[in-house]
Amino acid sequence: MKRLAKYIRPYYLYIAFTMIVKLGGAVAELFVPYFMERILREGVVPGQHDRIFVYGGLMLLCAGICLFLNISANRMSAKSSGRITRKIRYDLFEKLVGLSARQMDELTVPSAESRLTSDTYRVNEFLARGQRLGIRAPILLVGGVVMMLTMDARLALVLVALLPVIGLTVWLVTKNSIPLYTKEQSILDGMVRVVQENITGVRVIKALSKTDYERARFERVNDDLARTDSKAGAITSVNNPVASLVLNLGLTAVVVVGAYQVSAGRTQTSVIVAFLQYFVMILNAMLGVTRIFIMASRSQASAMRVADVLELPKDLQPTPDDVSPSPAAPHIEFDNVRFSYTGVGENIQGLSFRLMRGQTLGILGPTGSGKSTIVNLLMRIYDADEGAVRINGRDVRSFGRDELTRMFGAAFQNDFITEGTIADNIRFFRDIGSEAAAKAAEDAQAAEFIAEKQGGMEAPVAARGNNLSGGQKQRLLIARALAGDPEILILDDSSSALDYRTDSLLRRALARDHRRTTTVLIAQRISSIRHADLIIVMDDGMVIGMGSHDELMETCSEYRQIAEIQMGAGEEAEA
Repeated sequence: MKRLAKYIRPYYLYIAFTMIVKLGGAVAELFVPYFMERILREGVVPGQHDRIFVYGGLMLLCAGICLFLNISANRMSAKSSGRITRKIRYDLFEKLVGLSARQMDELTVPSAESRLTSDTYRVNEFLARGQRLGIRAPILLVGGVVMMLTMDARLALVLVALLPVIGLTVWLVTKNSIPLYTKEQSILDGMVRVVQENITGVRVIKALSKTDYERARFERVNDDLARTDSKAGAITSVNNPVASLVLNLGLTAVVVVGAYQVSAGRTQTSVIVAFLQYFVMILNAMLGVTRIFIMASRSQASAMRVADVLELPKDLQPTPDDVSPSPAAPHIEFDNVRFSYTGVGENIQGLSFRLMRGQTLGILGPTGSGKSTIVNLLMRIYDADEGAVRINGRDVRSFGRDELTRMFGAAFQNDFITEGTIADNIRFFRDIGSEAAAKAAEDAQAAEFIAEKQGGMEAPVAARGNNLSGGQKQRLLIARALAGDPEILILDDSSSALDYRTDSLLRRALARDHRRTTTVLIAQRISSIRHADLIIVMDDGMVIGMGSHDELMETCSEYRQIAEIQMGAGEEAEA
């Protein structure tokens, strides 16, 4: 929790006041057995029955004060812990969305989700319950011992002698439980990943009849989580029984010793009765202290996981570049670029090309050949390991994030669609007018199916576009990319679900209405890229062909083979 102290610091005074209120309630509760002892000692004496009403009234007053102050303190603790956790959760979310792709790869999405949800919940639980029990339990524990010492020191020493045994038990349990709770959260990350994959791929799983396999896969990680939680629970469950056993043995000892004390005339029966009440109070307080330590061990593991993300350094920061934009410079330039996702094998090897403003680049290659990696480097989702990527002569590393992203309009193969309307998805929270959105939909060949929808541009769209066909989704995504009038348009295999005619009309609209836009097309169809100014053929991160369509037909056997297969299927006529 120390690593999250900056979030608690603004509420120090508020929390301190909460503690004072809780302290008042605990002190009032401590006096209830004391006044009960006074009633038994003085109220039964003939002629002093009025003392029963006096001390009874004081008992009721203390109970009422205790109730009022405890309720007030509990409400205050809930308010402060909620506000602190809200700020932590907000900063954590802001940090997560600002992480670079490489940092997110290392963290993993399931881990990010569990840190944002279950970990912050455990921090909130400790902050709230810690304020409630953090003062009340120790005050009742220490105050109860003090009150017992003032009544009868000999009897009180019986209890004091037992407290170190309980303290040692709490320390051992806390020491051994923290690593297990940390491990439990890591396993929970894995379970979230399995669930996430199943939800995302539910159609494929059902289509391939792999439901039993996925059920067994979930069962394995679920069993692992259950075993770890059971082991941690077995350790922490020692606290309450040990504390109860020790204190009950102490209670028995007090009754036995007290009986001898009463028989010897060294104490009174009323003191023994009060001692029993304080023993119950101290027992509950000790159990409360152990609960605090258990919550602290769980929340410490969660707080460390949250702090690990919050303390991640900012990645992909802009670096100074004295080069001024030049109209004569290539719009896009890759200069001997090398890149690896893992640092083991190269995903891009020595890539160099130039593209002038308004030109079109086509990229072709098998899955895993490095096509999308080129786009990732161009948009600076990742940084190149060697070489340089330039826009208008400037290294992309010299651009600020907002400055760079405003240049791009992108439609990816596995992009997402939000719940809302068609217009909402095209604008995507940008200041784009209705005319610009409609024009983007027209250029993306989406106007026809939008017109058929009830409500047109205001027609509802389900989450992930589940009420749209594959081709409709892709046209909607392309319209979103075009709506911002980008300098550079990225279409990463985003027309694979379009028929040949629609694909051809899309390319004509781009050539007609977006002449100043430099376009990067990643496709599997020759017809989609054959009219590009430059075509790059990739295989295993290497360039095996580069040039125009006609040049590649003569110089690149792999390109020619793909073209002949596709054209033989009738694509030449549609191109």
